[in-house]
Amino acid sequence: MPRIGVVSDTHGLLRPEAEAFLKGSDVILHAGDIGSPEILERLSAIAPVNAVRGNNDVGAWADALPEVALLQIEDVRILLLHDLAQIEERAETRDAGVVVSGHSHKPALRTVDGVLYLNPGSAGPRRFTLPVSVAELTVSGASIDARIVELPVPGKRLRRR
Repeated sequence: MPRIGVVSDTHGLLRPEAEAFLKGSDVILHAGDIGSPEILERLSAIAPVNAVRGNNDVGAWADALPEVALLQIEDVRILLLHDLAQIEERAETRDAGVVVSGHSHKPALRTVDGVLYLNPGSAGPRRFTLPVSVAELTVSGASIDARIVELPVPGKRLRRR
């Protein structure tokens, strides 16, 4: 049963708590706004990485990344993209059982019309009152389980007033 570690919006910061969570993953998915090629190198030391380019990923290293990736893990097709708002433009969505996105920094897990939508939130710098989080998918044949995990990172959440 493959374990898929899922991160997004690291923005150049790969926290040790995120690395610890990802250890033991068979594959890692990064849904964009990576921040630097060093993040991908560090993730690749843990497991093979599939990553897409986010709107803040710039430079030659980022240009080499696709905007969208369609993966097959066992009997599950996973569509990986950064901004869920771009999904309507993608023909690949028709065949996906799971859609993984980032961009909003808001962790979310929901099923719509039989398709699982997962946003792991941001594993990088904290933004406003949002948690620092990651996710995992476990696949068995055509069955998939998903969970989002808030990381116990030092510092307080900033409360908006």
